[in-house]
Amino acid sequence: MHDKQDKSVALLIEEFLTARATRKPSPHTQAAYRRDLTAVATLAAELSTPPLPLTDLPVDALSPRLMRAAFARFAAGRAASSVGRAWSTWNGFFSFLVAEQVVPGNPMPAVGRPRTPLPTPKPLRGEDTPEHLLASAARAEGRQRDPWPERDVAVLALALCAGLRLSELLALRVGSLGGRPGERRIEVTGKGGRPRVLPVEPDLDAVLATYLDSRARRFGSRTLRQVSPLLVDRQGEPLRRGGLQYLVESCYRRAGIGDRVPRGARLHALRHTFATRLAEDGAGAAEIMRLLGHASLASSQTYIEVTSGQQREAVRANRTYRALAGLLPAAD
Repeated sequence: MHDKQDKSVALLIEEFLTARATRKPSPHTQAAYRRDLTAVATLAAELSTPPLPLTDLPVDALSPRLMRAAFARFAAGRAASSVGRAWSTWNGFFSFLVAEQVVPGNPMPAVGRPRTPLPTPKPLRGEDTPEHLLASAARAEGRQRDPWPERDVAVLALALCAGLRLSELLALRVGSLGGRPGERRIEVTGKGGRPRVLPVEPDLDAVLATYLDSRARRFGSRTLRQVSPLLVDRQGEPLRRGGLQYLVESCYRRAGIGDRVPRGARLHALRHTFATRLAEDGAGAAEIMRLLGHASLASSQTYIEVTSGQQREAVRANRTYRALAGLLPAAD
């Protein structure tokens, strides 16, 4: 067995996080990995015999029995989704240790994993809301300090017409856009470092070209190198997580659609709107899966199921249905 077997769990967690960093996860994701690993490992150290500080817990102490006890304690007072995420993180950690020949096997299959329902899509409410939002963002209002409608529309259009996540938007580079006219595409790095290529139709291409032209006028063409971030703030600096969230929130406020944005979705509502409209227009789960970069078909299927339910509700509201009641005698 590898000599790392004698190392503490705390040190091996750091090695695992270093290995994961090569996949370029978002800082938010990397921080979540650390929290989940440290929290459960701390409980395992407390429940070991005798109790140990985390820095002294050896990896060979992580038996299925101890891991079950630690996860039982961890699950108390936490949502099933949080426990499931921690289980996945630990499963990945042990898979790493097995590959590195630190431990002989992965004990996580012996640890119960809660079943969590797939999240319900939360698109923007209202049939014309996306169009209203884009039209509002395209207007440079006098109340804005240093308005930049070309940039704002580009951000909203990438989320609404390409379904990009927040982290994916921030990771885009000028060189992410490529292809000949009529065959334009954008290269995206999704969750877990999984790449995908999305088609860019002429209207979106024109929006992005207009934005880049306006950026060259503001900051000079040297800011448009292939490796330069695609999205920048009003000072020409790379747009960051908080700045992107604030930008989208301000677009909602200016458009007056705050009541049409589902609670807890905010920027993600734009991605959900993209996927829901795909389903409404007949796209299958496999196409939605590829375009959104989902890891499983089940996640994409939820958009189709929600759309089907909305269609049934619309049919049920048809007044003619009420006229059918009692129209003919019931069959014997």
